[in-house]
Amino acid sequence: MARIPSKDEILQWISDNPTQTAKRDIAKAFGLKGAQRIDLKRLLRELEDEGHLEKRKKSYRDPDRLPPVSILQVQEPDGDGDLFARPLEWHGEGEEPRVLLQPRESDPALGRGDRILARLTEVKGEDHAYTARLIRRIGSNPIHVLGIFRKGSEGGRIMPIDKGSDKQWVVPAGNEHGAKDGELVEAEQAGPKGRLGLPKARITSRLGDPTEPRAVSLIAIHQHGIPDQFPDDVVAEADRAKPAGLTGREDLRDVPLITIDPWDARDHDDAVFAEADDDPKNEGGHVIWVAIADVAYYVRPGSQLDREARKRGNSTYFPDRVVPMLPDRLSGDLCSLHEGVPRAVLAVRMRIDASGHKIDHTFHRGLMRSPASLNYEDVQAGMDGDPNDKVAPYMEDVIKPLYAAYHALRTARAERQPLELDLPERQIVLSEEGEVTSIDYKERLDAHRLIEEFMVLANVAAAETLIAKRTPLLFRVHEEPDADKLDALRETAQAAGLTLAKGQVLKTAHLNRLLKAAEGSDEAELINMATLRSMTQAYYNPENFGHFGLALKNYAHFTSPIRRYSDLIVHRALITAHGWGKDGLSPEEIERLQDTAQHISDTERRSMTAERDTTDRYLAAYLSDRIGAEMGGRISGVAKFGVFVKLDETGADGMIPIRTLGAEFFHYDRDSQSLMGADSGTVIRLGQRVTVKLVEAAPVTGGLIVELLSLEDQKMPKGHGGGGGAPRGRGKPPRRKVGAAKKKAAKTARKVKRTRR
Repeated sequence: MARIPSKDEILQWISDNPTQTAKRDIAKAFGLKGAQRIDLKRLLRELEDEGHLEKRKKSYRDPDRLPPVSILQVQEPDGDGDLFARPLEWHGEGEEPRVLLQPRESDPALGRGDRILARLTEVKGEDHAYTARLIRRIGSNPIHVLGIFRKGSEGGRIMPIDKGSDKQWVVPAGNEHGAKDGELVEAEQAGPKGRLGLPKARITSRLGDPTEPRAVSLIAIHQHGIPDQFPDDVVAEADRAKPAGLTGREDLRDVPLITIDPWDARDHDDAVFAEADDDPKNEGGHVIWVAIADVAYYVRPGSQLDREARKRGNSTYFPDRVVPMLPDRLSGDLCSLHEGVPRAVLAVRMRIDASGHKIDHTFHRGLMRSPASLNYEDVQAGMDGDPNDKVAPYMEDVIKPLYAAYHALRTARAERQPLELDLPERQIVLSEEGEVTSIDYKERLDAHRLIEEFMVLANVAAAETLIAKRTPLLFRVHEEPDADKLDALRETAQAAGLTLAKGQVLKTAHLNRLLKAAEGSDEAELINMATLRSMTQAYYNPENFGHFGLALKNYAHFTSPIRRYSDLIVHRALITAHGWGKDGLSPEEIERLQDTAQHISDTERRSMTAERDTTDRYLAAYLSDRIGAEMGGRISGVAKFGVFVKLDETGADGMIPIRTLGAEFFHYDRDSQSLMGADSGTVIRLGQRVTVKLVEAAPVTGGLIVELLSLEDQKMPKGHGGGGGAPRGRGKPPRRKVGAAKKKAAKTARKVKRTRR
């Protein structure tokens, strides 16, 4: 009779024979029969209890090894184009192993996020632990979850952090990934959702304490899938970069190109200079130089840096951090036009006449050296008669000529009539610990407008040059509003006693007249917001459909290649068009310009959403200690489930749930975007002034709940504002009352037809 093997012998057998791990396979290997199999069962259970083995249906395996057939999730290709995958069945205590995919010619194409069933082979002496052969692809990407983990007796639950969501997920025992109660976690769906009960999830990442101030932007980064860690090969490639020399470049180091940026800017990707044009044929005209960091010299097509930059699409800006498109070695050093150091640039020299119209322009690949890095406030103070020691040396020869050219451009702008929205930009001010200290509105200075006008002119020049040279590029496209949105804006204006003419080709000048008519009135903010919401969203496209908002036929982004991939494409196109080197647009890039345009338009929207969500969370955190406070605001949205209020002091959006409006039934009219009380006839509509009380502020979700106290300085009728979900005892009003309510709403609101976005 064979002897009973030791625990070490059993573990060695399982390690050497990963495909034969069922109890019967082990018994057969050691020649165990009858009662000896009972002893084997006891030993296997002990090994399982001690953590050396994990039972998987009817087989056993070493938890620090992957099973020979595993479920994997495909990752992004690395710098060499190799596909790696992460194992979804890893239960070991150490770092999860890397798995290299070895596709065969007959295999289907795999992409990031694909889940596959694969056969694994363990390898030694490589930077990966396993190789994998595809067996089959198994469905679509899993649902990803971000929330707060609440530990239970067996596993736990994930509570939502999305504003307005109450969906929870169950985390079965063994799927907690070591998460502690109250931690912010990232998880994915674990198995199909059953007909009954909550869906199941498997925690994949622990993100720390959600109440920490620095967690606010971290939530947005993970929630929206923004890459915030550079792969090692990308950083290594950036670290190997050397400063560009003068070879193949024009020497622009004697041109006093200065940078003007926010006081806290870490990078400087544009520099400007202007002087009077000495051509007697252009009396009163100006010469303007705009120099932009030559990012294309360092980020070559097909490189690891290029792949990562394209994947990110753009930098993302949060109040406490920036998620850059390029590693700091480039964005903060070699591509940043720092004071006093030579830097590679693509520059455009433009001549304008006395009225600000561009006469001609030429592009140059050069080397510059900025004499000064200045900020907006100091430059403006200098022009207002109070220059500091930093600005004073450049006032006569640099700064005043810049403003002279800007005033000429303003004349041309007034003639062109781009859209002139007046929507102040909020600025969240943080302490060193990351806590909100104040919410300010950024002051708009002529120094800001000067740089904007110079950049717009340079972008136009880039587009015109590439069109003339028949070189493919990405245009910045902003199409005119569609008819339905214009009708909604027109009727919103009518409700405010204003007019937007109908029956003519819409121009930005028509919208500017509407905005001017509303200026200074109580409806000014409402009209500005309604005009903004009527606009289509700008995007990138290889075809030129013009830029409606700027009132320009030809427009491309050229001035920010450190933070926008679109601008890098335009730089490469200019290099190709001028024959400046081999670092221009590659044939592969040209072929996929449409895909690139769609991708970077998507990443731009992703960043905008993440930035907006982060602002909402910071505002909620800032207001969380003011529960019960009364605040003024204006109704910015009406829905069937409640009313949205934009608060005056902070610009935050609070919601009044419809259940808190009182005991009567409120009828929602979609056409007029209004609510009407069936008994009192109270009409709640867009643009009305309100006083509200802050009831709830949730920093984790960014949600604000407020209670309505007064409407247009009139206290709510009796029975209103009681809140607490008071039952609406009268139920739905009779149909004749609905009709009467709609008539009154039409008369009061003048039938505001508006779609809320």
